[in-house]
Amino acid sequence: MADIQIHRDHQLGFARAREIAFAWAEEVERRYDMECTVLEGETSDTVEFTRSGVKGRLIVTGAHFDLSARLGLLLGAFKASIEGEIERALDQLLAAEGRGKGAGGRKGKV
Repeated sequence: MADIQIHRDHQLGFARAREIAFAWAEEVERRYDMECTVLEGETSDTVEFTRSGVKGRLIVTGAHFDLSARLGLLLGAFKASIEGEIERALDQLLAAEGRGKGAGGRKGKV
């Protein structure tokens, strides 16, 4: 098994971050046949996602996104490319907001 941890700081506020997380969830459902469940809260949301060989969650707050995922044995061999795709998709959504990767984003272990 392989684990992926991605953290991105932002200054979007909770309402806009929630919209971006929903857009991300819709994209991974469409592109990767993921099943996403959104658990809404007052100060944070959790997007749980799963499909064969992948299980994870994206925690959304008014200040950051935290994504953690566990890849099964077969997909673990592709960890680097899968992690890169997740980062690309999230960064692309943030860049659309004019924030991009240079706005306090940090990748790696949380």
